[in-house]
Amino acid sequence: MPGTELFGAEERKEIMDVLETGMLFRYNHDQQRNGIWKAREFEAEVRKITGAKYAHAVSNGSAAAAVAMAASGVGAGDEVIVPPFTFIATIEAVLFIGAIPVFAEIDETLCLSAEGIEKVITPKTKAVCLVHMCGGMADMDAIMNVIKKHNLVLVEDAGQAFASSYKGISTGLFGTAGSYSFDFFKIATAGEGGIFVTNDENVYKLADAYSDHGHNHVGHNRGMEQHPVLGFNYRISELHAAVGLAQTRKVPQIREANRKHKKALTEILSKTEGISFATIADPDGDSATFLNLLLPDTESAKRTVDEFNKAGIGGFNYWYTNMYHFINQWDHLKEMRTASKLPVELLGSPQDYANLYLPKSQEVVGRLISFGIRCTWTDEEVKALANNIATCVKKAMLAATV
Repeated sequence: MPGTELFGAEERKEIMDVLETGMLFRYNHDQQRNGIWKAREFEAEVRKITGAKYAHAVSNGSAAAAVAMAASGVGAGDEVIVPPFTFIATIEAVLFIGAIPVFAEIDETLCLSAEGIEKVITPKTKAVCLVHMCGGMADMDAIMNVIKKHNLVLVEDAGQAFASSYKGISTGLFGTAGSYSFDFFKIATAGEGGIFVTNDENVYKLADAYSDHGHNHVGHNRGMEQHPVLGFNYRISELHAAVGLAQTRKVPQIREANRKHKKALTEILSKTEGISFATIADPDGDSATFLNLLLPDTESAKRTVDEFNKAGIGGFNYWYTNMYHFINQWDHLKEMRTASKLPVELLGSPQDYANLYLPKSQEVVGRLISFGIRCTWTDEEVKALANNIATCVKKAMLAATV
């Protein structure tokens, strides 16, 4: 949790600015707020880091993904290609805007592959929701070829990939719109918060209104604003934006420390038989929030996890059995257990979610173990972790030969 590692005086100062005015609402009340506009400043910092023309802060990353799809024109009955490896919020966002998730294969980038996307396109396919997982990025050259070939809408969920890029372009800015998460576990946190980004002015205006009950935010009298579209409440508070602002300013130094630690870990662990690493489509653009190990097969990975647990090594995720990040555990989706009926239940899906055949995704995620990188590690702690990981992997690999 890099952002929260550096929580301190800067965050408290931004919070106190808001508390001293008493203006927790992000819009209007110009005189009372005394020039304090934390959501606006938060958005400006995100634009500075990503190069986005437009950024709009919302209540969380899940909301940002939903807003990105809605503002991109994706809605009821549209088929949206999604990965089986993602935080389930991505899939929920598709479902709750009325669209139909269609699952495609990932590859060793841990993201959707161009080949996987191509195989599940149907005449009803409207969009691809591309998730950049574990701090890295997808193979964007190959994927953009498919997007352009089939004239699809691309929306990017870069919730785990803020501050990463591909060939100089920030994740989130290849498609019509993108989203970032600033929850408690990201490179920077607002406690709860998300950011929508786009380079399209019309898409931005739609998102701005859609995320606040349709308000167009023109003028100084909220009760007299026009409503160009129907919307809902995805607003961020000034308190959350204040934390996100202070945290986002720290991202460049966090990323620099992450990259240093990841490089050291990779150099040491690359000498250990049985360890390879997830593909980074553009190493220069890695935000380095995760070290993603690939073991030879699923059984080797499971034995390695057992060895980590025996040795008391924490800070890792074995996504293959994780309840919220991989489709194997999404029984509530497979059985369509809902609080109220969703459009997908009326319209149907081209896939049987309970019987999907995704062998490449199963193979990749089965082999994958990820360690969250801490920006506050010392060099000694990095070396100790690498040696402990190597020892456990060697034991796991030896057990396979007995």
